[in-house]
Amino acid sequence: MKNTNPTTSQDIDRRGRYFSNQLTLATSDLSHDISERLRVARQLALAQRKPVLLSRLSKEAHLNNNGTLTGPTDDGLNLLNILASALPILALVFGLMAIQWVQQDSIISEIAATDSALLTDELPPDAYTDAGFSQFLKLGLSANAKDD
Repeated sequence: MKNTNPTTSQDIDRRGRYFSNQLTLATSDLSHDISERLRVARQLALAQRKPVLLSRLSKEAHLNNNGTLTGPTDDGLNLLNILASALPILALVFGLMAIQWVQQDSIISEIAATDSALLTDELPPDAYTDAGFSQFLKLGLSANAKDD
């Protein structure tokens, strides 16, 4: 069974640099006319290679190795991008403010219930420091609210 390793772009670039260096070393013995013709041929080859290279790079920019697609690579800071990046932060801030408001409202309502029970009942104030009695008040207040 034949086992072939796929060549990567780095391997191809490394081989290209090696052959380019070898050709450059060999051109020192050539005449001026031949070296100029080779220079023009290299420029024509590079001019023909650029569109292929650019199209390959543009395809790679939109299709990742794992098959997922990416958006355009425009990283400009326009108004829409700024608003889109600020929207999650604003949502987080408003969510945290809402949570704080709800928790503060529940704490205030518990304090108000305890104060109203203390003022309307004929119990000694020491009874309200007992942890079991505060639980009894919570259960009793919710039962009274259901009866009303």
